[in-house]
Amino acid sequence: MSRSIKKGPFVDGHLLKKVDDLNGANEKRVIKTWSRRSTITPEMVSLTFAVHNGRKFIPVFVSEHMVGHKLGEFAPTRTYTGHGGDKKVR
Repeated sequence: MSRSIKKGPFVDGHLLKKVDDLNGANEKRVIKTWSRRSTITPEMVSLTFAVHNGRKFIPVFVSEHMVGHKLGEFAPTRTYTGHGGDKKVR
């Protein structure tokens, strides 16, 4: 179920503060975050986030097409190694 429109998109307060500080100073640093649940807003465009996937931090460069999505969508948590069973040898 999606979030109510009257509430607006959810962004963690500490993350929003970091984004505002970088935009105010015109800096382009990597923002390290564990907040996978935060929604990408237009203020975050052209910034790079290091999103934690449970094991390491994945760099995510935010573009215009990502607005409205969650940060966690771009840092996969599972690695697919293929199905088990017999492997064909060529």
